[in-house]
Amino acid sequence: MFGVININKPAGWSSRATLTRVERLVRPVKVGHAGTLDPLAAGVLVACLGPATRLIEHVQRMPKEYQATFLLGRRSPSDDVDSEVEQLVDPPTPPRADIEALLPRFTGVISQRPPAFSAVKIEGQRAYKLARKGRDVETSLREVEVYAIELGRYEYPEVELNIRCSGGTYVRSLGRDLAQQLGTAAVMSALVRTTIGPFRIEDAMEARSPDEERLRTHLQSPLAAIPGMPRLTLTDGQVYEVQHGGLIKGEHLPEELRGIASSAGGLIAGVDARGDLIALLKEARPGWLRPSPNFLQPA
Repeated sequence: MFGVININKPAGWSSRATLTRVERLVRPVKVGHAGTLDPLAAGVLVACLGPATRLIEHVQRMPKEYQATFLLGRRSPSDDVDSEVEQLVDPPTPPRADIEALLPRFTGVISQRPPAFSAVKIEGQRAYKLARKGRDVETSLREVEVYAIELGRYEYPEVELNIRCSGGTYVRSLGRDLAQQLGTAAVMSALVRTTIGPFRIEDAMEARSPDEERLRTHLQSPLAAIPGMPRLTLTDGQVYEVQHGGLIKGEHLPEELRGIASSAGGLIAGVDARGDLIALLKEARPGWLRPSPNFLQPA
C-alpha cells in the first residue's frame, strides 16, 4: 500500500468522508489527499497511501481543470448555493459576446480574493469558521495562475465555464469577479474537477462503493505523483546506502541530472532496478546526494 488512487468524489460528500471510505479498507495504512473539494463539488480527488503521503505537495502543485456552473443575478455569503442566496432586482442579462470579451482579463497570473467561506487562515483560524460565527471576514488577495478559461453553455441565468488553473485557485472567486465586471453578481451552483495533472475523471475509482479488489485495481505507482521528475536508477549498493540513511556519490551523474541536483530545490526520483521508487534525492554537498525523503525502512 504505497501509491496513489484517483477517486471520483460525489457531490454532497466532503473530501474527508470520501477518504474515510478508503481508510476503512487499508487500515492501519496512512491515507492523505491532495486538493480538498467542497461538498458541493464533484470529481477528481487524489488519495496518497502509506509513504506516498509525503508526495502530496507535488500533486497539489499540478494544474487542475474544472467545469463550473454559475447562476448570474444572484449573490450569497459563500459565493455559492451552499449559503442563503439573494436574487438581485432587475439584474442585467449579459450577451454571450460580452462574457467572452472579458475572459482574457482572467487568464495568466491574476490576483483574487478567496471567499469568506474558505479554508484560508486569518489570525490562525479558518476563514469559514469565523464567517459561520457571523464575523466580518476579509481574506487577503493572492496571486494564482489561470492557464485557460472558456465559456461553455450559456442559458441565462446559467453560465458554464471550463477552467484550467494552478493549485490554490478559487473557482467561486473567478465567477464572482467575472460577474462584477459584467455589472451583476453570481453564485456557483455546480463544480466538477475533471483533472489534476495526469489524473482524469474518466479513469477515477467511484467512491460510493469501493472494495479491496477495486482499490487494488486503481492503486497506481507513487511515481504517478511526480510524473515530470527526472529519474535515476540506483545500483543495489546505492539502494543499501539509501536504506540506511547514507549519501550517494553524484559525481558520475549525467550532466543534465547533475545540474538539476545542484539547483535550488532540485529533486531526482531514485528508483531501483525494478523501477520502484526508493527516495527523492537532492544535493547534500557538491558531488553527493542524500534522500529527501527516504521511502525505505532500515532492514
